[in-house]
Amino acid sequence: MENHIFGIHPLLEALEAGKTPEKILMQKGLQGDNFQKIFSLARRQKIPFQMVPVEKLNRITRKNHQGVVAVMPVIVYHKLEDLLPAIFESGETPLIVLLDGITDVRNLGAIARSAECAGAHALVLPEKGSASVNADAIKASAGALNRIPVCREAHILESIAFIRECGIRVVACDSKGQNSLWEEDLRSPLAIIMGAEDKGVSPAAQKTADQVVEIPMKGHVASLNVSVATGIILFETLRQRAQQ
Repeated sequence: MENHIFGIHPLLEALEAGKTPEKILMQKGLQGDNFQKIFSLARRQKIPFQMVPVEKLNRITRKNHQGVVAVMPVIVYHKLEDLLPAIFESGETPLIVLLDGITDVRNLGAIARSAECAGAHALVLPEKGSASVNADAIKASAGALNRIPVCREAHILESIAFIRECGIRVVACDSKGQNSLWEEDLRSPLAIIMGAEDKGVSPAAQKTADQVVEIPMKGHVASLNVSVATGIILFETLRQRAQQ
């Protein structure tokens, strides 16, 4: 399901047309004006790129790649600044899920599935340090990633700040939260931050959030799978809102 663009001229045309690759792979030691133009455009548009041996490019394709391969997104990404006003204008109460350091595509897919089922309006992913929305993620989501809007933002902290400026309360879910999830009022406009299983929500994101909550547990296992934890907080939100 991943799309690739091979060759210098096709990639230049795509970049100049406003298309944004997930990443660009460029052959080490490649020279020439067009290659330098791609390199400059990638840096200017903040597109991730890697300098790789030609053997890696040859493993991706046997076509004449000319030392350049771009991986294109399999979904259309949305812009958070465009999406939030549309949610408010619809008369619905916003419910956003921000993912901080989720790198496993299966977890990403499972979270998207729960979010879509719970009626969440969007997933927000950072450009760096996040799982890619690829074929495996879409399969794990049971197609939900084709239905729920996904925003890929440069900086998660800036996204949190923008969301708060829009009047949306931001709650981070972490195993060391100050408050129990069951004591939180989740009925107002809400954004939920979920972190990686090994590290949790980053300290910087927790500091930026309005509140940090934990899911009460009785067992001896230290933490829940992040997709399970996301489902719990999403459907607790849905339960509370249904009682309004």
